[in-house]
Amino acid sequence: MAYDLEEQEQIATLKAWWDKYGNVTTWVLIAGLAAYSGWNGWNYYQRDQAGKASALYGELQAAVEAKDNAKVLRAAGDMESKFASTAYAPMAALVAAKSSFDANDLKSAKAQLQWAVDHGADEFKAVAKVRLAGVLLDEKAYDEALKVLGGDVPAQFAGAVADRKGDVLAAQNKLAEARAAYKAALDATDKKNPGRQLIQMKLEAIGGTA
Repeated sequence: MAYDLEEQEQIATLKAWWDKYGNVTTWVLIAGLAAYSGWNGWNYYQRDQAGKASALYGELQAAVEAKDNAKVLRAAGDMESKFASTAYAPMAALVAAKSSFDANDLKSAKAQLQWAVDHGADEFKAVAKVRLAGVLLDEKAYDEALKVLGGDVPAQFAGAVADRKGDVLAAQNKLAEARAAYKAALDATDKKNPGRQLIQMKLEAIGGTA
């Protein structure tokens, strides 16, 4: 059936519009489809990575239970090299550090904690900082420990960081600074937190009062 005049005019208008904008429209559609496809692909990749990381974390935990520190470190190394973008990686680093510390392998413990400091999200980074500073404190590497504790941390970890600073400063016999650090730790620690009592005891032991 032949087109009537109005339809022919509409077709002519559409053809003119397509001649002017059709190529751009096609590329916009292609870009949109590509972005949608990429988004779905990225989500699948993330889920796949998380699934594999979870399985590897299970292997790491089993190695911890078996007290096989060598296997723990291998699993942690695989996690950090293959799944660094997942939350499992800094978790694995913290667990591997504890395993190494218990095995008296302080070099590996420090390396795992440093990895968490360098690559973990803020919460994991803060925990790793406190623990790494504790290992350095045991080694009497006081300046290095204080350096590790520098920088910002989430508010919920401010008390733990200040407390550890107090420990390091007290070990250096810098008592005035240590008292200030312990007082800051008390100020930043919830009054219902049972850890406050220990901070208070340490403060009083070096002549301070809350």
